[in-house]
Amino acid sequence: MQGKIIRGIGGFYYVHAEDGEIYECRAKGIFRKVKIKPLPGDNVVISRVQDEEKIAGNVEEILPRRNVLIRPAVANVDQALVVFAAASPKPNMNLLDRFLIMMEQQGIPVIICFNKTDLITKEDGAELIRTYEACGNTVCMISVAEQTGIEEIQRLLDGKTTVVAGPSGVGKSSLTNALQSEVRMEVGDISRKIERGRHTTRHTELICLRKDTYFLDTPGFSSLYLTGIAYEELWNYFPEFVQYEPYCRFQGCMHISEPDCAVKEALEAGRISRSRYENYVLLAQELKSARKY
Repeated sequence: MQGKIIRGIGGFYYVHAEDGEIYECRAKGIFRKVKIKPLPGDNVVISRVQDEEKIAGNVEEILPRRNVLIRPAVANVDQALVVFAAASPKPNMNLLDRFLIMMEQQGIPVIICFNKTDLITKEDGAELIRTYEACGNTVCMISVAEQTGIEEIQRLLDGKTTVVAGPSGVGKSSLTNALQSEVRMEVGDISRKIERGRHTTRHTELICLRKDTYFLDTPGFSSLYLTGIAYEELWNYFPEFVQYEPYCRFQGCMHISEPDCAVKEALEAGRISRSRYENYVLLAQELKSARKY
């Protein structure tokens, strides 16, 4: 029977199987020989093992993966939900842009969620939406405190495996709790079967909200470092630049100091966000400096 690994710890893999049960499984030795480690998010084939004390099984096969994230270690992510506060604390747009680039590297779509919208004006909210919808992202404005926008998030998560990320202090934990308020398969039941509380370990765990809908909460982050991107390629990760690039005077224009740059002209005309452009310049300088060493 098939299932999805929701957690791995101490050599055991807990599989939410198609019969609705959570199986405590061991992985066959063949995986070690081929140097493949089962990960949360893996779709697997398991066989049931007779055990009078628990529902147990063996992981027989790991089905092909669509993608793999290293931090957190998880496979087959459909999308990322990145949560930032619209205010208190003021959103760190450079950090957000770094996250968008990292997910673009993995080919993972991003939903941007701004929480605490009750603390900002409608005009400021509209500017955030305008800036990041221009990048091709879905933008949600919510207030967990006022319970607004939660249904839209639930709709966007439906039928997907979603990794939830964001800095500390933005209300990510509150949103996570709100998303679980109508969990059909109780998280507590899973934790009792695993014999560990959700919040007593740092191990990656997928939470099942409903059939075929999982999400993974992650620790808050305060910094992200770009890897695997050449200085000359960075502008490709800013989708709003792409339509103007063919009209630049020089082929291979980096859109920073070159004359007759169509991207800079769009910036001055207000068609490109100044904060996004300034972050691009900072990141380009960072990559250029790193190349020297």
